Amino acid sequence: MLRKLIIQNYAIIDEISIDFSDKLNIITGETGAGKSILMGALGLILGDRADTSVLVNTEKKCFIEGYFSVDNKVDVIALLKEMDLESDEELILRREIGTNGKSRAFINDTPTTLQQLKKLASYLVDLHQQFDTLELGDSDFQREVIDALAGNDAAIRLYRKSFFLWQTKQRELQALKDEKTAFLKEFDYNQYLYNELEELDLKENELEIIDEELKVLNNSEDIKAGIQRVYVALNEDEQPIVVQLKQLINQLSAFSGMNLELPVLIERMKAAQVELKDVADELERLNNNIFFDDKRIEWINQRLSDGYKLLKKHNVKTTAELLQLKDTLSDSLQNVLQIDDAIQILEKDIAERRGQLEREAAIISRERARIIAPFERDVNVLLKQVGMPNALIQVRLIPATLYEFGIEQVELLFDANNNNRFEPIRKVASGGELSRLMLCIKSLVAESIDLATLIFDEIDTGISGEAAKQVGLIMKNMSAKRQIICITHQPQIAGKANAHYYVYKDKKADKIQTTIRRLTDEERIHSIAQMLSGEQPTAAALDNAREMINN
Repeated sequence: MLRKLIIQNYAIIDEISIDFSDKLNIITGETGAGKSILMGALGLILGDRADTSVLVNTEKKCFIEGYFSVDNKVDVIALLKEMDLESDEELILRREIGTNGKSRAFINDTPTTLQQLKKLASYLVDLHQQFDTLELGDSDFQREVIDALAGNDAAIRLYRKSFFLWQTKQRELQALKDEKTAFLKEFDYNQYLYNELEELDLKENELEIIDEELKVLNNSEDIKAGIQRVYVALNEDEQPIVVQLKQLINQLSAFSGMNLELPVLIERMKAAQVELKDVADELERLNNNIFFDDKRIEWINQRLSDGYKLLKKHNVKTTAELLQLKDTLSDSLQNVLQIDDAIQILEKDIAERRGQLEREAAIISRERARIIAPFERDVNVLLKQVGMPNALIQVRLIPATLYEFGIEQVELLFDANNNNRFEPIRKVASGGELSRLMLCIKSLVAESIDLATLIFDEIDTGISGEAAKQVGLIMKNMSAKRQIICITHQPQIAGKANAHYYVYKDKKADKIQTTIRRLTDEERIHSIAQMLSGEQPTAAALDNAREMINN
């Protein structure tokens, strides 16, 4: 509910503050007094784009602030939480236009984007202006009306959750099928590459190992000759090094008792002799195991040639990388075999989910069908009351492929002249007809759901007398459960107000300014009488105005 509206330095408004009633608020005033300016200012805190031309006094900023009671609205509290804003019993929306022309938006004194402000305001206020009826021709709005009256909200929330999950599964299935197609395109080539690696059957680090072995085999004679020379020098020469070392040890041993350091050195020489003898034995063993093998060399050369071709082909450098590639190709080939199983499982799941969706959609459809007849009847009765005695509305459920709101589209058809020629509303209804039709529909929907504050801006154009009276009664009935703000020229509507505000122009300091004030009971009688008979109301007009208010 909009409790208070404060406007400063907007167009020809210097500063006004309006405290609204929680029921039916009526705003009247002479043509040109500034009612549209008032709505323009209100539109700013509802998310409209700012126009710097509204800054008449360019030395101070423009300031519009609206105080709203949240009344524990679940959707408003949830949205505030989504925006990381604290929720309280009171919510303040503010717009400022600086002297430099820049606009800023605030929610509870926290700077916010215009889009966020607009989204939040849509939960708080439903601004319905003259000819602002485009949504009435919108298929989504028409469906929302029927679903609201049918009480389908909870069922649709569950259905949509299932529907979006079903769509997700469909996307997963398509991704699997695309993946399979891509796999199949490369399957034969991958199989060929894998077969090459499988046929070569490389072992871990094999190419590196046999490359070292080849180096030994190709130089085996030189290696054997070198080893033999060293072995002979150590163990078999005319004066072998091992024998010479033993003789030297014996010579020093004769003096070991004469010097304390000699025994230690002699022991080290004995150890060296043992180590050299052991080296000689190892060289002999190694020499006996090295031999030139033509067949082995030929085999290694062929093995390396095959291996190096694959290294070059796959642009890698080691055996380990080839083995890793082989594992990757194996996994890819295996995926092709497994993907069909995954596709079958997912297709079965999707089919089961679709069946469940169709059952849920059928329940939603049944509830829509149930409400159509009473809805048509109630709207048609209201249309007669608001001065459209020949107008009729008809609801058509059009079968559709499964989508996020069921298995049919909802379309409202209109016949303005009772000639049984129903056409889509957006094609045949005039602006005035749309305005009154929207009022009738909103009055019915308002009984079923918790609508935001409803603001009607001169939608009573083109009606008077009994029709205007009935429009006033409809608004009065709606205001029993929610706040209504209505700008009107019709005394029959003004007479139904719980709070009546009068917009007028006033001259202050040689400047014309728009201002507004709430009328007392006597002032209301006089104002409505003026609407009936002119600037100087007659006694009959005053009596008539008094009767309108009292009734």
